[in-house]
This record gives sequence, C-alpha cells and structure tokens, in this order.
Amino acid sequence: MPWIQLRLSADEETAEKYSDWLSACGAQAVTFIDAKDTPIYEPLPGDEVTYWHNTVVMGLYDAAHDMDKVLNYLQSIHPDKKDMQYKLEQLEDKDWEREWMDNFHPMKFGQRLWICPSWRDVPEPDAVNVMLDPGLAFGTGTHPTTALCLTWLDGLDLKDKTVVDFGCGSGILSLAALKLGAKEVIGIDIDPQALQASKANAERNGVQDRLSLFLPKDQPSLKADVVVANILAGPLRELAPTIIEFVAPNGVVALSGVLEEQAQTLQSIYGQWCDMDAVQVQEEWVRLSGCRK
Repeated sequence: MPWIQLRLSADEETAEKYSDWLSACGAQAVTFIDAKDTPIYEPLPGDEVTYWHNTVVMGLYDAAHDMDKVLNYLQSIHPDKKDMQYKLEQLEDKDWEREWMDNFHPMKFGQRLWICPSWRDVPEPDAVNVMLDPGLAFGTGTHPTTALCLTWLDGLDLKDKTVVDFGCGSGILSLAALKLGAKEVIGIDIDPQALQASKANAERNGVQDRLSLFLPKDQPSLKADVVVANILAGPLRELAPTIIEFVAPNGVVALSGVLEEQAQTLQSIYGQWCDMDAVQVQEEWVRLSGCRK
C-alpha cells in the first residue's frame, strides 16, 4: 500500500506538540529524527525525553488520506501560520520489511570479530561470529562508539578473563567478549528491557551460561580483568568511582559514548587510577582506555 509522509520542522519545545497534532490528524505513525543526525539515547528512568534543537517530526499517512485537509488544519492552529515549515513526500509501495533487512550486512571489527544479522550468510565461518539482529533501542555495532569498543575487545587476549559490561544494552559487547574467549561476563544496565535483550541474544549465541545480568541496585562486588562502559560522558564522569572499582589491579578499562570535546576531562578523571592510552577517534566520537595502576 502506498503512503504519504508529512515532515514538520520543530525544536525541543514544539516536537511533542507537533506529534500530537499529526496523530490527531490521522497519522498511522509518528516518528522523530534529528535534522543534523545527532544521536539520541534512552533517558534515565524518571527523566523526560530530550529532543534535539532541530527536530523533524514525521507523520505517515495512507495515500488516500486528504492531505489538503490536514495541512489546512495544521496551518490554522500553528502559532506562525505562514511560517509552518513542512514537506510532503510520496513513498513508493514496497516490501518495507525486506527493505529494512537489506540495509543490514555483516560487519567486521578488528582482525577476527564479525557481527552478523541472522538472515545473512556468515562471511568467515572460522572467524569469531556474533549473531545479532538490529533492535529498536539498543546497539548493533553500527554506531562509532560500539565499533570502537568492539575493535578494542578484538585486540585483547580474553582467554579465561572476567569482563564487566557496564551499560550492556543489547549485550553486543558482552557477546563479543564471550565469543572472543572470556571466561565470564557480568552485564549491568539500568533498563530491564536491556537485560532481557542481552539474555535473549546470549541464548541465540549459545553463551547464556557464562553471562550474568544485573540492575545497578543488584550489581555484585567484584574485580574484573576487563571493564567496558559504552554509555555517555555524564554518567561516565559521575559514576567513575563505581566503574573503576570493578577494575582489578593491572586490569584494563575502555570508555566510550564520548564526544571529542569531552575526552580530555574524562581522560584526567580516570587518569587518577589508570595509565591512560592515547584517545582513539572515529568520526566525532572517541574511546578512552587504560590500565589500572
């Protein structure tokens, strides 16, 4: 069935209101995208959703819908009636599920690690292959921060090592560590859905017996050989004492979810406890790593 997509230019103050308008006008679905392609992350429990400064609110309508009526209504209620910025697009009729699946391919990180969607053939059967399908909210290796951490893990000797994945999300880093030889991984996340996703993905990869999952309130007290935390600069700063407490003497830690301009502050904070490596950059994102003194 063909569709029409209506895009409205908004900001962090008007995005939610525009979403309500589009729904009231019969939109089958409403989504938000950033006009400058800046990533957004799941808010902490109790926090409000934070929209981008330049947001595009998109409403999806059946092609038979009367869009003139929709536009007339929106312009009548818009505060700046003549300045409402919008764009109408005709979407061709296609198999959207197949189109979505075709966009995901196996990805290689480092020398031996592959992340593979379940519907694709494994490129190197003898390599380290993690089978992971793209999800709605959690990382699948496409974001630079995840890629930086995966490449770091691939470069380590993880045989018989204990790993903590702080902010485990989909479990992609946990699964990679286990497939790369880690003895056990402890995954920690504030979102119960993330823990469910990690558990399901571990079962899909046959490593569930070596993965333990916890909410922060239940996290164990232990020392790990390897700690990886791919979250955000704010939590990395605020939770530094908690994260570093997991790292055993001479253990290693990697931190990501950090923009270039945030790197120096975190490098200094974690440098209190670790001999820090050179910052690694991919696009505008960085990975910090070091060895516990």
